[in-house]
Amino acid sequence: MTTVQHTPRDGSTPGTLPALAAQADELAGWRRALHAMPETAFEEHRTSAFVAEKLESFGLPVRRGLAGTGLVATLKGNRGAGPAIGLRADMDALDIDEATNLPWRSDTPGKMHACGHDGHMTMLLAAARHLSDNPDFAGTVHFIFQPAEENEGGGKVMVDEGLFDLFPMQAVYGLHNWPNAPFGTFLGRPGAMFAAFDIFEVKVTGRGAHAAMPQRGIDPVLAAAHVVAQLQSIVSRSVNPQEAAVVTVTQIHGGDTWNVIPDEVVLRGTVRTFSREVRDLAEQRFRAIVEGVCAAQGATATLRYDRRYPSLVNHAEQFDHALAAAQATVGDQVDADFERIMAAEDFAYMLEAVPGAYLCLASGPGPNLHNAAYDFNDALLPVGASYWVNLVGSLLGPAPRA
Repeated sequence: MTTVQHTPRDGSTPGTLPALAAQADELAGWRRALHAMPETAFEEHRTSAFVAEKLESFGLPVRRGLAGTGLVATLKGNRGAGPAIGLRADMDALDIDEATNLPWRSDTPGKMHACGHDGHMTMLLAAARHLSDNPDFAGTVHFIFQPAEENEGGGKVMVDEGLFDLFPMQAVYGLHNWPNAPFGTFLGRPGAMFAAFDIFEVKVTGRGAHAAMPQRGIDPVLAAAHVVAQLQSIVSRSVNPQEAAVVTVTQIHGGDTWNVIPDEVVLRGTVRTFSREVRDLAEQRFRAIVEGVCAAQGATATLRYDRRYPSLVNHAEQFDHALAAAQATVGDQVDADFERIMAAEDFAYMLEAVPGAYLCLASGPGPNLHNAAYDFNDALLPVGASYWVNLVGSLLGPAPRA
């Protein structure tokens, strides 16, 4: 069992609001309560109820039920009409068995908040309370709590169910914690920042036979092995070396015993790309390789190739606004040329529908995301909440700092 040590803070971050810094212990309590009740895609019922209760206690109207468990709360500033913006936090946990001995560890075996969504919700809740107490701006803020970010595309479902029709807005913004970068540093880049995410399943069918008499069968294991090897040529020989792509086979299933060639082998995995052109090329080459290699081995193949999340692309103007708010929060602790990330983020669907930007906020040393020993760094909560408040203040008018 592992106890995660949190990076201490000295309170010197220039733009962290004193009122939010003073709430650090309370915010940590919210975050830990959320951490203890992890729920996965579209099952975030306890989580949604917790968040909705907090938002309503701040005096905010809450629209429930978008994408099942999703929530949107709305706050209008007291300076009158103005633009509308959205601030988004994700809600879901992962199918991971937590390996910490923390008092607030998961109460559900096999599920845990291993990606920091508990912290993301808490930072946005803290900002919502602060802004509702100090609505000194002109315009509207929509606080978006989205389910099912991990794999299942809850962001797309919210968009498809009318998020931006029900709550029109000129821009939308997202934020994610990022371990193992200097604490309190905001990280991002204009343009493509996270990769597109596709999945595949290849069923290679041959003809079973005795392992000692392979000439009487068609070996799907051998054909599958050739497929795995040749798929690597997509990146090494088909994609421009100045572009980026990943093709990874993550599962191979086939056979039941030592002396039988099976009838079928199943391959599964993922393809990651940034540009539409490379995404199209990767799928085209993938299909050609599977069909051609299997035919050469005398086998047949059935391919399922699903395009999941698109690449997350930051809009230039909104990215500049996000950077300005980050600089107002942490001074020069901002990296605006952060490396592109091969992981995927379904906030990409929101950015396809409405201009916006997405940043990461570094949490210092510790276990990586999606690790059974991970825990969100609570010291980050006032920093992230202050960023949200500073962003609203910069876009919609000055917000109180006391």
